[in-house]
Amino acid sequence: MTAQEFTLPDLGEGLTEAEIVRWLVAIGDTVAVDQPIVEVETAKAMVEVPSPFGGVVTTLHAAEGAVVAVGSPLIVIDDDPAAEAAQPVRTPEARRYVEEERAGSGNVLVGYGTTDTGRRRRRGRRSRTVRSNGSTATTRPLVISPVVRRLAREHRVDLTTLTGSAAGGVITRADVEKAITDAGPVPGGPPSTLSASAPDHGAYAPSATMSGSLPVRDRIALRGRRRAAAEAFTRSRREIPEATTWVDVDATALVQARKEINDANPDAPVGVLALFARFVLAGLARHPELNSRVDLDAGEIVQFDGVNLGIAAQTDSGLFVPVIRNAHRLSARELHKEIEHLTAAARAGALSVADLTGGTFTLNNYGVLGVDGSAAIINHPEAAILGIGRIIDRPWVVDGELAVRKVVQLSLVFDHRVCDGGPAAAFLRFVADCVEKPRRALAEI
Repeated sequence: MTAQEFTLPDLGEGLTEAEIVRWLVAIGDTVAVDQPIVEVETAKAMVEVPSPFGGVVTTLHAAEGAVVAVGSPLIVIDDDPAAEAAQPVRTPEARRYVEEERAGSGNVLVGYGTTDTGRRRRRGRRSRTVRSNGSTATTRPLVISPVVRRLAREHRVDLTTLTGSAAGGVITRADVEKAITDAGPVPGGPPSTLSASAPDHGAYAPSATMSGSLPVRDRIALRGRRRAAAEAFTRSRREIPEATTWVDVDATALVQARKEINDANPDAPVGVLALFARFVLAGLARHPELNSRVDLDAGEIVQFDGVNLGIAAQTDSGLFVPVIRNAHRLSARELHKEIEHLTAAARAGALSVADLTGGTFTLNNYGVLGVDGSAAIINHPEAAILGIGRIIDRPWVVDGELAVRKVVQLSLVFDHRVCDGGPAAAFLRFVADCVEKPRRALAEI
């Protein structure tokens, strides 16, 4: 026998386990060296794991949804040619389905996330696979198009209840649209799961598990990144005695300066967030106590020589904080490029584990969400986070006269163990002064 067992590898950053999100291969499939075989979710990112062996898959050790420890058996691959001959025969439709399932995933190295398209294909896939003898096995619904899957998910159509009208039983968009039409709209509430045999319970289907007198609408497992985020938020609030200070700032000159900069060089634009980042980095050089962390075991406050700047990015999959390493060495234009690159990667689900770790200070532009202010949670184990609200027109007194100005609220949340209110206020005031007089600030820094 030449069977080789592959265990879940060390994915870095001290991660000890991962959840099996999606198998990219099945028993009987032939795989090549470095071919992605499974998509897993860690506490940091979505990762495609490539195979170190080539051959035929004979064993899958964990089901989708299972949490596997690093070093635990993952898959067995046999490079014996006789094993390939023993793999099951598929109908043309089934083969087309398997190929389509794999089409959404590229050859991504360990440590890198998958695309948003790949991530969307995680749920609602178990149903049936047509075999050559006409029998069915409970594996996956025959759905070729990602558009059909998305349509079914958005309208809560249970694909396992549908019979496809296309050749080989493939479920088409018309099949899903018919199921939506047959179920009819649900007034006053979200659409219920559509099923030919499902009873009509109105806006909500009652659950056997009740909370007081109300039915339970859903239960969402705290796994992977969601669990890691919950633990980090809880730890931050539990361990860090935080304080918040804020100031309203006239950003009229900043908006004008940015326009002039970009008009002068439209091929290398600079965003407002990049300008804020540059001011923050200059402020941290003057107030390094905020660019630090508390080491309770050593009984020390550790201040850093240089800044790894975290940029909070809201995505469909939740909040991510990718890190610009050695941000203090970058110009405003270079910061803009890094911010664009990392936020795009976050929205595409393509951030690596390394992209999400090692930050020393975080900048959170919650103004893009349409809010003015927030008392943010410090990104543990950092010591501070600066929040930027939306820039809006407000009445403002200029030289004793009332005028309409572009105003933004800045809020600083800081660990009171690393400094008192004086240094924190001085840092915030410095950043505010840079916003109000950006030309002078950019020339000096």
